[in-house]
Amino acid sequence: MTKPLTGKTALVAGATRGAGRQIAVQLGAAGATVYATGRSSRAGRSELDRPETIEETADLVTAAGGTGIAVRVDHLVPDQVRDLVARIDVEQGRLDVLVNDVWGADPLITWNRPVWEQPLDAGLRTLRLAIDTHIVTSHYALPLLIRRPGGLVVEVGDGTTAYNSGTYRLSLFYDLAKTAVNRLAFAQAHELEPHGATAVALTPGWLRSEMMLAHYGVTEENWRDALVREPHFAISETPALVGRAVAALAADPDRARWNGSSVSSGELARVYGFTDVDGSQPDAWRYMVEVQDAGRPADVTGYR
Repeated sequence: MTKPLTGKTALVAGATRGAGRQIAVQLGAAGATVYATGRSSRAGRSELDRPETIEETADLVTAAGGTGIAVRVDHLVPDQVRDLVARIDVEQGRLDVLVNDVWGADPLITWNRPVWEQPLDAGLRTLRLAIDTHIVTSHYALPLLIRRPGGLVVEVGDGTTAYNSGTYRLSLFYDLAKTAVNRLAFAQAHELEPHGATAVALTPGWLRSEMMLAHYGVTEENWRDALVREPHFAISETPALVGRAVAALAADPDRARWNGSSVSSGELARVYGFTDVDGSQPDAWRYMVEVQDAGRPADVTGYR
C-alpha cells in the first residue's frame, strides 16, 4: 500500500477522541508522523471525565502505519502551545499539516433557550474552547508550517458555511462558535496563500463519535438500534470518514484548489473516491437540508 504522506509531519490539536482521533489515525495510515494533542491523558482527565486518552490515539496512529506522538497540551495556554511547536521544530524540523479540532464544549451547551436565559459563564467558556484555542494554535504553528510551501491547515467544525449561514444552530453560543470556525479558515486562507499554503474548513456529518454513541446508549457494533429513538441517525458516519477526508486533502498536490473553501466529509468522499468503513459515502448535509430539515420521514436512499 502506498503511503503518500511518508516524511510529512502533522499536528492534530484535539486528537483525544471523535473526529480528531480518526483524523490523526488516517494521517498515520498515509504514513505521516502525527503529534496528537489534548488534555485527557493517562496522567489525568479533562473536565469531560471520559476514558479516551491522547496516548491511545498515538498508539492507534502507529498501529495504522504512521508514527504517533502524544503530547498533553491545553490549547488555551499559549506557553504550552509555543513549547509544543518548538518541540516539533526540534524533533522534525517541519510541519506540513495543522488540524485545529479542539472543542470539548458539549456539556456547556444549553439548547433551545435565548441568550438571556443561558448561563453566561458556560457560553463564554464555549467560545474560548471553540475559537480561542484555534487562534492560539495557529499563531504559534503557522510560522513553522509556512517554512516550506505546500502546507495545509484544516479547521474542523460543524456545518458548512452555506448551511450555517441560513440555519440557526439552536443556541447562540453554539451558532457563533461553529460559524466562527469556518470563518477562521477563510481568513487564514487569505493570509497563507502568499506562502503557498492552503486553509480549508471541514465538517463531518452526523458523527458516530464515542460521546454520540454513549448519548444514544449504543456502540459502533449496534448503532442502528438508536434509529428507534432518532430515525435520522441513519445518515450518520464514523469518524474515519472525516479522517480520510483530511488525509486525501493532505495527499493532493492540487490541494490549493480548496483554499478558503468550506467542505464536508461527504463532499470530499465523492471527489476523492474514499468511503466510510462500511463502503458507503454518506452525504449528511444534503440529507439534512432535503430530508431532516424539510420534515420528511427518515430515508437515506440516495444519500449514502
